[in-house]
Amino acid sequence: MNSTVQEAQAFLAENWKPSNDLAAWREQIVDSKWAALRWPTEWFGRGLDDDTATEVENVFRTAGVPGPGQDKSNLWAGTLLSYGNDEMKSLYLRKLLLDEVGMCLLYSEPGAGSDLAGLRTTAVRDGGEWVVNGQKVWTSGAKDADIGMLIARTDWDQPKHRGISFFWMPMKQDGVDVRPLRQATGDSRFNEVFITDARIPESHLLGDLNKGWWVLQTALAYERAVMGISRRGPRGPGGATASAHGNIPSPDLSLVKLAQEVGKNTDATMRQKLAKLYCMRLTNDWNGDRAKAVAETGGSSPLASLGKLNMSGILHFAGHVQGELLGAEGALDGDQNPRARDANYSQLNAYFTSIGGGTDQIQRNIIGELVLGLPKEPQIDRDMPFSEVPASGRK
Repeated sequence: MNSTVQEAQAFLAENWKPSNDLAAWREQIVDSKWAALRWPTEWFGRGLDDDTATEVENVFRTAGVPGPGQDKSNLWAGTLLSYGNDEMKSLYLRKLLLDEVGMCLLYSEPGAGSDLAGLRTTAVRDGGEWVVNGQKVWTSGAKDADIGMLIARTDWDQPKHRGISFFWMPMKQDGVDVRPLRQATGDSRFNEVFITDARIPESHLLGDLNKGWWVLQTALAYERAVMGISRRGPRGPGGATASAHGNIPSPDLSLVKLAQEVGKNTDATMRQKLAKLYCMRLTNDWNGDRAKAVAETGGSSPLASLGKLNMSGILHFAGHVQGELLGAEGALDGDQNPRARDANYSQLNAYFTSIGGGTDQIQRNIIGELVLGLPKEPQIDRDMPFSEVPASGRK
């Protein structure tokens, strides 16, 4: 047995008890370097190869103990580790692993969603700071965020993908106005953010100037990988809802329970659909394992797009099955009809994954080009200075 695996077993035997305070346990896990196994030892990791790290993760999983996995799932810390300077890492990495920093993504704009490289938010250097002006939209968690991961245009005379820089922007400052957006589900998880002369320290630039697009690809790969394995929805009987960053335990089981409640658990067609849903999830889990094996620390894999697209289809299908199980009851809504309310929520909430983190259409483009090797779609403005693109607003 690998010595690190033995060390993990000994660590759990000596330190873990079900009565442990979870906050204190998380701190112990981070400081003992079990939270991000593949990371360098100087940055809270153990420098393990993927096979050994997976063995250690299985030790914790088998014992039912929370701990490892942040090197695969923490997009904030992972992006900072890959592109931040040592000052930024020293300031934020441990806090991010302990979830002590509120974060949000400042990517999409009203005129730059699917074509994200068409963004118009600007960052202009002013001494030792950057001054930012623009508008972002569909920003989860912006109201409570301390830091926003921001992409902004820093050179209008370069082609659109090469004049963008990636910043770590303080959110609690004058000039940052966050306004909630009400969704079809009734939630307000998303916001639009208006930025007027906000300031960012020069040290908060991640990666090289004007090369933020490549930093963004790493951050998006983390986000898509997480969304590809996330089990948001359907909202189960009893009203348990999916949070913006949370999951519902075993949603397939909630549908089996619902089938039993409505007397359709012996219906051959419904049993087949429930089995199909289970198989869809299982194969997507396999794809997630494949993506993890291919992706290197700090890198990205187009397989994450395949997982995200699959999860989108899974959630839409699960919402459809939930509504079909209810039949005419599914046409109702409101708290007085909790099963129908939950079914409607599931069907509407499925669009979250179809849009967030890159639309289904964008994922299909990525899969076609980077997984299947199909030719790229024509892009007549790809090599044109962005200031000369008619839609840029500059000319």
